[in-house]
Amino acid sequence: MSGAASAPLMRIETVSKRFGGFTAVDGVSLQIGAGEFFALLGPSGCGKTTLLRMLAGFEMPDEGGIWLDGENIAEVPPHLRPVNMMFQNYALFPHLSVEANIAFGLKRAGLAKDEIAARVAEMVALVRLQGLERRKPDQLSGGQRQRVALARALARRPRLLLLDEPLAALDKKLRAETQAELIQVQRRLGMSFIIVTHDQEEAMTLADRIGVMNQGRLVQVAAPRTLYERPDTRWIAGFVGEINLFAGQVMSQGSGCVTVATPSAGVLRVAGEVAAGQAVTIAVRPEKLSLSHDMSSGEVNAQPGEVVDADYLGGFTRYRVKLAGGDVVQVARANAAGSEVAFEAGQQVMVSFAPEDAVVLTQ
Repeated sequence: MSGAASAPLMRIETVSKRFGGFTAVDGVSLQIGAGEFFALLGPSGCGKTTLLRMLAGFEMPDEGGIWLDGENIAEVPPHLRPVNMMFQNYALFPHLSVEANIAFGLKRAGLAKDEIAARVAEMVALVRLQGLERRKPDQLSGGQRQRVALARALARRPRLLLLDEPLAALDKKLRAETQAELIQVQRRLGMSFIIVTHDQEEAMTLADRIGVMNQGRLVQVAAPRTLYERPDTRWIAGFVGEINLFAGQVMSQGSGCVTVATPSAGVLRVAGEVAAGQAVTIAVRPEKLSLSHDMSSGEVNAQPGEVVDADYLGGFTRYRVKLAGGDVVQVARANAAGSEVAFEAGQQVMVSFAPEDAVVLTQ
C-alpha cells in the first residue's frame, strides 16, 4: 500500500459543519495521500459520515476548504467532482442487470457505446463477476451485490473513492474475504480510498492510516500499529481495542522510565518521560500481560491476583484476573497447538508486564 509519505491528493483545512445548534464536524484538518487507503474511525454520531458527505459534495461545509489536486472543490457539485461514493446499502437499481447497473453512470456521462462496453467488461473482470452480467440484484448474494456497487463506483475512474461502511451488511467470514478483495482492487488501481467505519478491526485491516474522530473532532491520525501500540489519549486507548488502565501519580523519572504509584496495582515502572508529581494513566493491552503460577516472582510490575474466569476463544484464551488491590484486568494468552487451559478460575497467579509494553498517558 501507499501511505501518507506520498504526494497529498486531498487537503481538508479547518472544515466545520453545523446543523442548527449542533456541530457535526468541528475544525477538521487532514491530508490524504495519492494512492492511500485511509479510514475514518469513530463511534456513532462522531461526524465521520458527515465529513465523508462533504468530500462527496452532498453537504457543503460552513467553514474551511477542501482541495483536490490543488483545486478548492468545497462548492463544486457532486457530479462535477472526480470523486465517487459507495453507499452502505449499495443503492443498486433492482430492475437493472449487473452490467446495466455498472454502465448507468457512464451513460449519464455521455460516453460512447463502445467505450461503455469496454469499461463495463473491465470492471466486471476487476471485481470477478464474469458470468453474472445478466443477473438482477435479487439474484445475487450479498457479497456479489457489494462487488457490483464497487464496480459501478469505480467505472467512471474517479480520483478518489469514498466508502460509507460498505461491508456492514455482510457476515463475518464474507466480510473478511471482501476486505481482502478491496485491498487488492485498491492496490491494482493505485487509487485513493477513504472508508468510514465503526469497526476497529476493519479499519486496521484495510487502512494505511486511520483517523479517529470523536464529537466532531479528529483526535488522532496514525498508522494502525501506532494507533494501537501508542495511543495519544486515555479515550483513544479505551476506544481502540481492549485495554487495562491504571490511574496513578509519577513518583520519579529517570533513565527513560517513570515510576508510578497506583492505588490498585501498586508501584509500576514504565518506559516514558513524565515529570514527577504528574497524574498519569498507565495503559497495557491484554496480550502484553503475562501470567505465572510462581507467586514468588521478583519481576518488575508483578502483582498477585486471582483468576475470575477463563474464556477459550479459539486462537487465544481471555482471562479476567482480580488483583490484590481490587481491580479486574484482562489477560490474553495465545493457545499453542495441543495445549490445555493453563489457568482456571479460583487459582492464585502473578500478573506482570515489561516496562516497554505499557504506555504512559497524560490526558
